Amino acid sequence: MTTPDKQLSDEQSRQVAEIVREEIARRRMSRQWLADQAKLSLSTLEKALGGRRPLTLATIVRLELALGMSLRNGAVAANVASGTEIAPDSLGAYSRRGVTWIEGTYLTVRPSFGDRDAIYAYRTEIVWDEAASSLSFRESERLDAAYSQYGEVAVPNQSGFIYLVTNRHGQHRLITVSRPTQSGSGAMYGIITTLLAGRGSQLTPVAAPIALVPIKTIKTPTVGRISADDANYALYREHLRRTVDEPFAVLLG
Repeated sequence: MTTPDKQLSDEQSRQVAEIVREEIARRRMSRQWLADQAKLSLSTLEKALGGRRPLTLATIVRLELALGMSLRNGAVAANVASGTEIAPDSLGAYSRRGVTWIEGTYLTVRPSFGDRDAIYAYRTEIVWDEAASSLSFRESERLDAAYSQYGEVAVPNQSGFIYLVTNRHGQHRLITVSRPTQSGSGAMYGIITTLLAGRGSQLTPVAAPIALVPIKTIKTPTVGRISADDANYALYREHLRRTVDEPFAVLLG
């Protein structure tokens, strides 16, 4: 006879925890909210989802009531069946189903490195890469097309941020952005860390605010070096201002 305190195996706990993490991401709920609804301590929930404590049947029942879904009958089997669509641990071990809300085409804006009063804008597409079993990104419509970047997307549960990583023969460029905002445009805000090309072969590390805005939310997007007389200049400037004003990122100087 099964008792309410029976523990699941490590593998069963991992499978259920993965489903719960996916639901948290898909519904954009906080772990604190889920813990309150399930009448669990946040510490207990964090340990269970992080694999540091096996799940008990009693805990699963509480989570099922809070989420309004079954975590046992068929759900675990479905999760195992889609196991090939799990990103590597180095990228956050997320499932494809758990990150569909990030996929899409974004208008990327950052300060222009060549003109202090201008804004640089281009497109970034984030899609699922079947071969790599992870999200990938690719930039396009850049004035400096030779410097267009592409790479991997990391979505770790721990930090709550999204990382767009370029690694070319050990040379890195990193974009760290928030998860899409729940209100307004659904944009992602953060910092880009890269190298600024100077005279000749001189390269200088540089960091700047950056925003990835779903392109569908912009009526007539413009790309390239955006000056003050462009119709979208004020909108783009407002997104960059929001990055540091709210703040989604802090630039120390």
